[in-house]
Amino acid sequence: MEQPNLSAIHELSNGDKTFEEKIFNVIKREFPEEKAKYFSNVEKGEYIKVAEDVHKLKHKISILGLEKGYEIATDYEKNLKSGTQDLKEDFEKVLQMITEYIHTL
Repeated sequence: MEQPNLSAIHELSNGDKTFEEKIFNVIKREFPEEKAKYFSNVEKGEYIKVAEDVHKLKHKISILGLEKGYEIATDYEKNLKSGTQDLKEDFEKVLQMITEYIHTL
């Protein structure tokens, strides 16, 4: 399984360490909040809002170099809009992987 990494951030920064730090700090601050909102909306059964949460989270998934994770998020978002929860478990595994990765840095 793929692992989160900072390669996309490094590529975007073109070597600017200050920029890299700012981007990563935004991810570290926003990701837990967005993840909590996602789980809250799942618990409430508000799947339109869940789809919106997934949409926001998928950009962080992408910036952390998780191409397959991004595809899962995109497909899960579509599924939610169609009224199904297919890929929920896979998406939540991606969220857990990112959570663990963020805590190691």
